Amino acid sequence: MLVAVYAVFALAAGARAGVQIATRLSDAPLAYSLSALAAAVYVLATVALALGGRASRRVAVAACSVELAGVLVIGTLSLADAAAFPDETVWSGFGRGYGFVPLVLPLVGLFWLWYTARTSGGARTGGGLGKGGAGA
Repeated sequence: MLVAVYAVFALAAGARAGVQIATRLSDAPLAYSLSALAAAVYVLATVALALGGRASRRVAVAACSVELAGVLVIGTLSLADAAAFPDETVWSGFGRGYGFVPLVLPLVGLFWLWYTARTSGGARTGGGLGKGGAGA
């Protein structure tokens, strides 16, 4: 389930950024570039969570951590200096345009990675993503 949610967000953020960059990049280059960065992070997290294994688990932890930092930093900056963000990014306002899922998702991802590492041996047993390998 977790991998599926990440895949949906990768698709949504990537499509949004692609359209914004292709049609009106000059309107808000920072915001649209940050949406593209968010999409890349979601793709990386999706693939790493789906693959499992020691290296993939480390990549997933890094991706979820970058995602959480991005949501917190961009969310704060977008509220503190709205003029710097003439259009919203995926992470603006802590992901309010996406029902705050971008704020919750990395927390769930990091918890899942921590939990599966503790309960099933984590990277030592193929990533700890459970029998289906699909995450939560």
